[in-house]
Parts: sequence; C-alpha cells; structure tokens
Amino acid sequence: MEPKVKQLIDSSREVILDCCLDNGAIVAADSTRRDYPREAKNYFYVWPRDASYTCLAADVLGLKSVQERFFRWLMDRAEGWRETSLLYGKYHPNGLKALNRFQPDQTGTLLFSVWHHFREERKAEEFKELVVRSAEGLCNSWEGDHFKLVTNDLWEERLAFPDLRENFTYSLAACIRGLLAANDLFPEERYIETAEEMRDVLLENARREGHLFRSFGELSDVRVDASLLGILWPCEIVEADDPLARKTVKLIEKKLVEDYGVHRYEHDEYDGWMFRGMHRNKGSGFWPLLNFWMSIVLNRMGERKKAINYYKKVTNSVDKYIPEQIFNNPFQKSISPLCWSHAMFVLATKELGLI
Repeated sequence: MEPKVKQLIDSSREVILDCCLDNGAIVAADSTRRDYPREAKNYFYVWPRDASYTCLAADVLGLKSVQERFFRWLMDRAEGWRETSLLYGKYHPNGLKALNRFQPDQTGTLLFSVWHHFREERKAEEFKELVVRSAEGLCNSWEGDHFKLVTNDLWEERLAFPDLRENFTYSLAACIRGLLAANDLFPEERYIETAEEMRDVLLENARREGHLFRSFGELSDVRVDASLLGILWPCEIVEADDPLARKTVKLIEKKLVEDYGVHRYEHDEYDGWMFRGMHRNKGSGFWPLLNFWMSIVLNRMGERKKAINYYKKVTNSVDKYIPEQIFNNPFQKSISPLCWSHAMFVLATKELGLI
C-alpha cells in the first residue's frame, strides 16, 4: 500500500469512529472538532444515507460494532420511523427530525447497508423489524409509477410532486436496490414486484432519451447529475457494458468534470461559504466523494487507468483529511473532514485493490 493511501486509510478509520456517537448515531461531520472550519456549515446531523455508506466502509475496515449500533439507533430514536416506516431528510443526534422531507433513497440505502453487513453470515434476525417495516414503507408509498408523497432529491434542493408523477432517478434506483436487498434477507414477493415496477418506469424513461438523467415525469429534467453513477454502483440497475451506462458516464465526464474533478451537476452553486453573515456563492468545487464514486464505476467498466486518475485527483489534493468539496481558490472553506468522503475513499480503495 502506498504511504499516502495508508495515511488516508488510517485517518478514515479515525474520522468514522469520531463521527460514531455513544448512542449509535453516525453524524455527517464532527463540527465540535478543534480543526473544523468555522466558516463551514454545521454538519452535526444524521443523514441516514451518509451513515449507510459509512456502514459499508466500516464493513471493509472491519469495524464491527458501528453498523449494528446505528441500526438500533434508527429503530429506537429516528423520529417518525415507527409511525411511517420511512426515513426523512436528516435528524439531530438524539433522533428528532431536523428536516421533515421524505427522501426515498435514505430508506433504500439503509436496506442495502443492512444486507451488505449481514450478507455472508445471514444473522440479520435481530433487525428483521427494521428491514421489513422499512421495505413495507417504501412499497406502501409507491403507486405504480411514482411515489404518493412529495419527495426530496438526495441533494435536498429539489422536490418531486405526485400529481406530476415525478421521480428522481437516483432515488428510485436506491429504492430498487434496497427492496431487492430486503427480499434477499427476508423474502417477500411484494418487494420484488415493487422493485420491478420501479425498474420498468426508470428504464423506460431513460431509454427514450438514450441516457440516464436527473428526474422524469410529466415534467422531466434531462440534465445529468453525478448521482447517476449510483445506478451502476451500488444499485446495479444496468450492466457496466450497457450503452445506457456508457453514454451516461460520458455525459457526466463531458458536462460535470474539470481536470478530473467531478462536480454534482451543471451550475451548482453550493459552497457553504459565509462572509459577514451572508452566503456568497462563487460556484461549487469538485466533490471527492463523487471522484471516488466515478473511480468505482469506471473500474467496473474496465477503464482502470482512468479510474486511478480520478482517485489520485483527490489523494494528491489532500493531506490527512478529505473534505466535502475542494475549491480552486483560498477563500471558500468546505466541511472537513466529511465522513461520507472518507467512506467513499475506503470503498474506492477496496474496489481498486489497493487495500
């Protein structure tokens, strides 16, 4: 293992454990750290999606207690879960909602992470209630070709409405993978049927355009979004050699990549920079977690050399800790370290055979 990679593996272990609280919550970033940028937003919240990817990385690192404590936290503390069987935007560490918006991918990603943790030992019985009720929640909120509820995308910047039969592509993909994972742990025909309906509507719209795009419905947003990488990994909705996949990745590289730095979507302005109490958006930086996501996908598409280039773009740009974004100027300050960034680094390092 290269010294830089080993250093980042060690710091990733540190960051993940640092973000795992005594009550089982996994926060996105420990903003109580002495070195946390004072200009950056407070990320001392639990995003179930971010935490679920962190659980995947913890599996790779052999951190055995992190995952099950988090699963129990969701069952015991996540406000609203017992009433609706759904997970919402983000939560305070004590379990109260901090953002009361339904984000379907949160539940889907959680189900996948539970499956990933127990896929070999098959000892998920303790969390059967979490899996079954969460899967039922997704099925109950689905109505043939769209969700019955207003949904929020994973970036928490756009809403999709039932009357327009709108779906976010990444959100739907995460739900498909989650339901199939739930069925693998606790077989239920309804999970498969709902996942197949979701897959059919997703692929029907994508093949009409010839590539995957951001959202679809009576009003579609055909722009590309870097989260579309999730359709290949970890959701595996299409094969890596599918023309749909290859065209989508090419569009992401064409529209969202600058010098091997992957941005979220066209004209992204989010940066979290505060100046005298006011946000001063100067355009976003590139996102390390998306670079690592790209490296995983490209490696599975047989483009290892390019995958390494995306991976090294980040490792050559950071020292010990990996932020949410990396900017091309000294003024904008990002959340750092970001737990999800470190989790994706671990997963990409594993994928590339460097750990």
